[in-house]
Amino acid sequence: MARAFVLVLDSLGVGALPDAAGTSDEGAHTLDHLVAANGGLEAPRLVELGLGCIEGVSSLPRPEAPAAAFGRCSERSPGKDTSTGHWEMMGCPLDFSFPVFPDGFGPEILDPFLERSGLAGVLGNKAASGTEILEELGAEHVATGKPIVYTSADSVFQVACHEEHFGLERLYEICRTARELLDPLGVGRVIARPFIGEDGAWQRTYNRRDFSLLPPKETVLDRLADAGQPVVGVGKIEDIYAGQGVTESIHTEGNLDGMARFMERAETLDEGLLFINLVDFDMLYGHRRDALGYARALEVFDEQLCRFEERLRPGDLVMLTADHGNDPTFLDGTDHTREYVPVLAYGPGLARGVDLGTRASFADMGATVEEHLGLSPAGPGTSFLDELRGSVA
Repeated sequence: MARAFVLVLDSLGVGALPDAAGTSDEGAHTLDHLVAANGGLEAPRLVELGLGCIEGVSSLPRPEAPAAAFGRCSERSPGKDTSTGHWEMMGCPLDFSFPVFPDGFGPEILDPFLERSGLAGVLGNKAASGTEILEELGAEHVATGKPIVYTSADSVFQVACHEEHFGLERLYEICRTARELLDPLGVGRVIARPFIGEDGAWQRTYNRRDFSLLPPKETVLDRLADAGQPVVGVGKIEDIYAGQGVTESIHTEGNLDGMARFMERAETLDEGLLFINLVDFDMLYGHRRDALGYARALEVFDEQLCRFEERLRPGDLVMLTADHGNDPTFLDGTDHTREYVPVLAYGPGLARGVDLGTRASFADMGATVEEHLGLSPAGPGTSFLDELRGSVA
């Protein structure tokens, strides 16, 4: 009865991918740059595991005997968004790009959305930072009742509404309507962005919901669930996969709550996959270009990771990774950055200090999880489980 734990440190990239050359992402390195901005990083467990040993990482010490296998993964799919990264991670790389809307949404999208939702109009309708657009349009939204609609460099239709003045359930309902309308266009996600407060002091809440397009192919999660194994998603995992392949979902309110719930479920899980997305790294620090806050959040996570490891059992596999980058030192925007993602893989009885190198796809991680849990990996990733089962250092 094997268990696997996958922790996604949302946006913790470890250097720009080669195909970022000539783009605005050239030179990005989320980890190195946030550590430099902070003047260092007090994360002894991540250092001990070998985060600083990954190719291209220069900001952290390199222990002589890392406690984990370490490496980095290339992204095979085009794009640099949450859905693309998570889907590829679990064996569903894409050979197409999601549509994006840098100039906002045209009448062919907004007109049926307004009609079916019973709305008089929307505000915004442009690419924007989520916090900045609240400052610009929050008061007008409260006064008029018109939702704030905006997008980003990702394939997202985002709707921001005040929880009290507009209503949380009403926000979810109009987002479900948008999801139905945008399915034929292949838009990646519709995101409900509820907020509270007053003009000058708006605050987004953890009642955010992502209404995702269904993954176009079977994933590792589907195969595990079909085999009768628990697949427990913590945080926004269920939303990212549109519920497909997730047998149990635990919604959370940020990293601290997420890790607390993750540890609670680890105590009772006897087999299968426990899979968490730690959203605050991206949402609160990457997008807001807060390198110091990002570093502090990593230091807190390091402490929580040690407490989680007290719950490990013989035969467990732990994998730490990310889904894309979001370099908080890039000052020309607030978008994700196309980067390699780290992989640290370890567990009681598994080999330590193995250099996994640069993997061809995020999907190698899903294939490794699948094999560890007793299934024959169905591809397209290449499992590195044999390397983890080598002689223990």
